[in-house]
Amino acid sequence: MDPLFWPSETNSFRRFTPESLAAIEERIANKKKEQVKVKEKKKNQVAEEDKLTPQLDLKSCKTLPSLYGDIPAELVGEPLEDFDPYYHDHKTFMVINKKRTIFRFTATPALFIFGPFNPVRKTAIKILIHT
Repeated sequence: MDPLFWPSETNSFRRFTPESLAAIEERIANKKKEQVKVKEKKKNQVAEEDKLTPQLDLKSCKTLPSLYGDIPAELVGEPLEDFDPYYHDHKTFMVINKKRTIFRFTATPALFIFGPFNPVRKTAIKILIHT
């Protein structure tokens, strides 16, 4: 199989950090700027975009496919950057439990109070995914 389609373990699993969230917000802002430019250029033309769709093997509540390799023990139950290209510009992160089940969460503040890095929210996520 082509190595471009086979993700290596070192590139697949990265912790979700405040820097990751800032990068996602920057990508969202850039995408909005591009959309405004495209609308200005093509007011009368209907533009068809190549819309990405979520990968079926990386859906929430499914088992992580074996081609992504073994998840390091220190990253089990921890927020990770989402490696599905569809979520590249969405404020989401993923958590994988011991059984390799994928859980996806939004990075926006829960109840308008608890951000994604709040200890209360982290504890609630750990309880939810049963790690």
